[in-house]
Amino acid sequence: MEQEYIAKKVEDIDYHKTTEYYNEKSSDVDIEPNDIQITEEEDSPIEEVRAVVPNTDDTTLPIYTFRMWVLGIVFTGVLGFVNQFFWYRKNSMTLTTLVVQLLSFPIGKLMERVIPSSRFFNPGPFNMKEHVLITTMANCASQTAYAIDILTIQKLFYEQDMGWGGGILLIWTTQFLGYGMAGVLRPYLVYPAAMVWPANLSQISLFRSLHIVDKNWTGPTRFQWFLYMFSGMFVYYWLPGYFFTVLTFFSWACWISPNNVVLGQLTGGYSGLGMLSISFDWETIVSFLQSPLIVPWWAIANVAVGFVIVAWIITPAMYYTDVWGAKTFPILTQQLFTLDGQPWNNSLVLTPEKILDPVAYEKYGPMRMSTFFAITYGIGFAGVTSVLTHTFLFHGKEIVRQFRASRTENEDIHHKLMRAYPEVPGWWYYATFIISFAVSFAVIYCFPIGLPWWGMFLAIGLSMLFVLPIGIIQAITNQQPGLNVITEFIIGFALPGHPIANVTFKTYGYISMFNALVFVGDLKLGHYTKVPPRAMFHVQMLGTAIAGVVNLGVARWLMETIPNICTDAGYPFTCPNARTFYSASIIWGAIGPKRMFASDSPYSPTLYFFLIGFILPIPFYFLSKRYPNSWFKYVHIPLIFNATGMMPPAVPINFSMWCALGFIFMFWLRRYRHDWWIKYNYITSASFDSAVAICTLIIFGVNMGSGYSPNWFGNGGWDVNSTPDNCPMAMANYYGECTTC
Repeated sequence: MEQEYIAKKVEDIDYHKTTEYYNEKSSDVDIEPNDIQITEEEDSPIEEVRAVVPNTDDTTLPIYTFRMWVLGIVFTGVLGFVNQFFWYRKNSMTLTTLVVQLLSFPIGKLMERVIPSSRFFNPGPFNMKEHVLITTMANCASQTAYAIDILTIQKLFYEQDMGWGGGILLIWTTQFLGYGMAGVLRPYLVYPAAMVWPANLSQISLFRSLHIVDKNWTGPTRFQWFLYMFSGMFVYYWLPGYFFTVLTFFSWACWISPNNVVLGQLTGGYSGLGMLSISFDWETIVSFLQSPLIVPWWAIANVAVGFVIVAWIITPAMYYTDVWGAKTFPILTQQLFTLDGQPWNNSLVLTPEKILDPVAYEKYGPMRMSTFFAITYGIGFAGVTSVLTHTFLFHGKEIVRQFRASRTENEDIHHKLMRAYPEVPGWWYYATFIISFAVSFAVIYCFPIGLPWWGMFLAIGLSMLFVLPIGIIQAITNQQPGLNVITEFIIGFALPGHPIANVTFKTYGYISMFNALVFVGDLKLGHYTKVPPRAMFHVQMLGTAIAGVVNLGVARWLMETIPNICTDAGYPFTCPNARTFYSASIIWGAIGPKRMFASDSPYSPTLYFFLIGFILPIPFYFLSKRYPNSWFKYVHIPLIFNATGMMPPAVPINFSMWCALGFIFMFWLRRYRHDWWIKYNYITSASFDSAVAICTLIIFGVNMGSGYSPNWFGNGGWDVNSTPDNCPMAMANYYGECTTC
């Protein structure tokens, strides 16, 4: 790849042609720039980094500017609002920071032109370091706070309300605990050249393409193309989003014989397996796997293989052979049931304190779930162990070699350049951790949580135990094994019968590690782009605080204003994520893994998936070594398992359409229209995401303000809560699709 280095020099650093190693290791000592000795020819030892990241810096660029703070805070609030809003919808699309990168750039350039010159308000051209800080702050809101799941199921399903105070403390403590851990990880995951963090390289490439003018550009500029695609999608989306919603789940095959239950089960897109179904709705396509236009084709192909095997081969085979009494339940649902197929009423087995009553459970139970739901848990088990085996076989030597190199080799050019800036004192991180940890005890004891003190120590202990090895894996391979299944499994055995305590333990144990690595990844982005570490710390902390407040505010607003929210009658606010989270709280918390997966349970064979996931990468590793130029080298077992494990709440049509669009953009267009793909592919993705998000919010406002929605066949033009006479054992949903109840 042609390298385009920023033609600026670090004015405060003397360049000396020497290979002397600067051996100062303290991260809390401010280093004088002139003490740093680097060579003009120095560059990163990692080829991918050399191709994207410049080996120069300009320490004079302003960063704490009015436009940086305003745009960072605004985009953090907007991203937090939009993503939390969509989280409750049937198709929970997520806006990524790619959208913020693109939108903030022209606004920043506009502010550069219209605001009078000033050291703070407009100190000069809108620069890349300001842009990085804006994106980093907004990235804090790119993922909805995991604790929102707890607050939602508590209020809507367990009839408990922690209020604003308990809610914000729960959100902030689960977020900030991870940031406290991140400070300890800097010498191992940020400073070493061997810790690449590949996901940052694509971001840096886009930053540089925006801030460095292309010399030989033909056709519309990237921003012009963004406006064209944004406008087109904004106008088009009124069809599937408002006037012609049948296009969202276009299950045409189901209409051939509306009273054929099997046909509805196989071809229904809304609550069936989605065979032959099509979606013309971008929100449906990107809702769970994000945009297929930013994922490599080999990864899409792995997801497609896993999806077809699980959803279109294993699931119907097990359902129609009635494995685990499958025909007693719907073919595709995360809902839980009694033995005779009635919806599970969890309140009948809980005490007023929301703890399992064993006597009541023995009388009312046992609890059952759909075969599809049980299989997805098995897929999750396999995903955990397959990551370990795959990483050991395919990346084990590389991880050990690079980790050793990170502790013994001389620091690279980027670390040397970063010594021109004061490092964040360690006590800032330690104080963040200690304060958050202390407040978390107030949360679990002052509000209806039920998690004992030892549970907090165990949750944080697990997070601290795994964060470094998993961080090394992610920094090198871009894969992050999740702790969510392991955490709920452990506390399910240690503290059975406590559903809220179970999900709280899972959140503190899993999200603390996750957020620590998010923070470290952003610190590496700042490391590559030469943004002062203290500035990165400030925007991360502020962004996380803002995002938590916005998440909680939107969540409570929707729960208090949307009728029948998180039920089928509340469409489109059916809360697939929250309902899956609620089912998990029952399975792992209320009932417990001992009852659900013990030897006398019909679902006990799913535990063999731990072994399957552990073994399956082995043959493909040896086959890839034996046939290095064959397709075996592209097989990625953890990706197959972990992506498919999103069902439910995802449904098969989310996967089938995602894979189809991925084939078009990431295989065909990349291979046969490569010039167009290089220029406009990622811009197209961001423009579609932005247009759909804004259009959906406007449609929501129209519906809420007028109460009007077009009522005709294209919008399901009949009573969706009734069962048509010609479709026994089935329902006609909002899309005119005949599917099983």
